[in-house]
This record gives sequence, structure tokens and C-alpha cells, in this order.
Amino acid sequence: MLRTVLSITGKPGLFKIISQGNRMLLVEDIVSKKRMPVHARDKVVSLGDIAMYTEGEDKPLGEILDLVYENMSGEKIDVKAMDNDGLRDKFGEILVDFDRERVYPSDIKKLFSWYNILIGAGMVKFAEENTDKASAEEE
Repeated sequence: MLRTVLSITGKPGLFKIISQGNRMLLVEDIVSKKRMPVHARDKVVSLGDIAMYTEGEDKPLGEILDLVYENMSGEKIDVKAMDNDGLRDKFGEILVDFDRERVYPSDIKKLFSWYNILIGAGMVKFAEENTDKASAEEE
């Protein structure tokens, strides 16, 4: 599901892919449902391609968002009320082994903001289903 959700540099919020054209994407803002084209010159990142640093292997964003959802019991996080130490402490409760040197407070704030947007849009399952099936087959 996160593969179709995009972050576009210079544009606030998150977007869902509606269709693809020649050197452009048609996206829809998750909150306002406003559609717009995104051209090849725009920097676009799929949330499914993002991972965060931990002390071990990098953890995919979908798994982290699932942990945040479990920890917050589906409630939104008040990001504006937290300072940098508060952000780190809250994220430390959720993901104990995150790399405190390479994960900046701005990264945590962006993660929590994305979580709030996705929860507001009614999305509650974030991790890729295929990953779970592949790991079960390996065992």
C-alpha cells in the first residue's frame, strides 16, 4: 500500500498515484483529494522505498508505521507540542534500537506527521504483505 503513497519535495502532505503518463504522474492529495500532475523534474519518493536507520539492519517505513500505530492505539501524535528531546524519547519508546546519531529529530517529526496524515485518511495497515510471506517461506 505504501508503494502508491508519495512524498513530493517542495509540496506539503502526501499524495496517492492515480495514473501514469508520458514523463509525468497524476497524483491526488490524500487529505484534500485535489489532483495534479507531477513532472519528471519533481523529486518524488514512494513511502514504500523509505527505511530508517537502526543499530542493526535498516527498518522499512511500513514496519515502523505499524509500530507507531500499535504504540499510539490508532490515535494521532501531537508533533507540535514536542521539542527535539521529546521527539527522540517518544520514538525511542516505539523503536528502541533506532540509531540516535543518524536519525535526526526532523526525520522523526516528518515520520510522525506522515503517520497523522495516513491515519486521518483511514489507513491503518502499513507494512507490505509480500514481505511477511517471503520471510515465512525462507523459514
